[in-house]
Amino acid sequence: MVLLFVLGLLLVMVAIALLAMGLRPAEEARGINRSLAVLQAMTDAPRELTVDLEKPFADRVLQPLQERALKLGRRISGADSAERIRKKLDLAGNPAGWTVDRVTAGKVLGAGLGLLLGLAIGLLLAHAPTTRLIFVGAGLVIGFFGPNFYLYQLAYDRSAKLERELPDAIDLMTISVESGLGFDAAVQQVAQNTDGPLADEFGRMIREMQLGMGRAEALRSLGERVDVDDLRSFISAMVQADSFGIPIAQVLRVQSSEMRVKRRQRAEEKAQQVPVKITVPLIFCILPALFVAVMGPAAINIMDNFGG
Repeated sequence: MVLLFVLGLLLVMVAIALLAMGLRPAEEARGINRSLAVLQAMTDAPRELTVDLEKPFADRVLQPLQERALKLGRRISGADSAERIRKKLDLAGNPAGWTVDRVTAGKVLGAGLGLLLGLAIGLLLAHAPTTRLIFVGAGLVIGFFGPNFYLYQLAYDRSAKLERELPDAIDLMTISVESGLGFDAAVQQVAQNTDGPLADEFGRMIREMQLGMGRAEALRSLGERVDVDDLRSFISAMVQADSFGIPIAQVLRVQSSEMRVKRRQRAEEKAQQVPVKITVPLIFCILPALFVAVMGPAAINIMDNFGG
């Protein structure tokens, strides 16, 4: 009787196993069909539903992040921050891709990145909480003002190039005017036949005049976009000559002579600064090595004699 009961139980278990094996392909088939249906639905979805998934990473992630950073930057900055940033961009020559909104957003993103870097450096190099806090604060400040430092450096380099190119440009304008060209045509010759930031500024001035702006107004606009005293004095002389009817060739000749003298004076000033600037490396780098080479053997001999 017990043997029959065990045999029946085994038969029931075998039947259940066979039934499960028979139903599994159907379940797998239903799962595969469900997955194919989802893929088909995504393929046949309207264009409006799939357009977000087809956007590049920059449009899906970076652009919304930049927009949020821009909103936060506008709240943090003052009311006149946009005008100040626009002035810095003009002084830097309006680099490609740099706008007021991008600079504002970049300051916020730079502050966040600097905060993370300062925190990571503080955790790796410092153990005291005060030192870590200093690293975090320094990273935050450097990241926030980093775009301003970069624009300042671009403006400084551009001003130096303008200062170097101005005497040659005035000479070219003087030759052009004395050969019979008008002032506008002489400026256009400089813009077309030279390269650099000064040629770009003169080209922009010519385009503004072609759009209907007066010569004096275009010159003043040029003076507002640069931070070079020599160029501003030249613009002031040209505006006065245009207002009072003074011959342009005479004014250009005087300005050319003055610019040559100023450039020579700047070269002499830099030459006189060389002895002062070389003092620090002379004291800390050259003289110690010289003392070691000259006094080293004598010091060794003295030590040997005293030792013997």
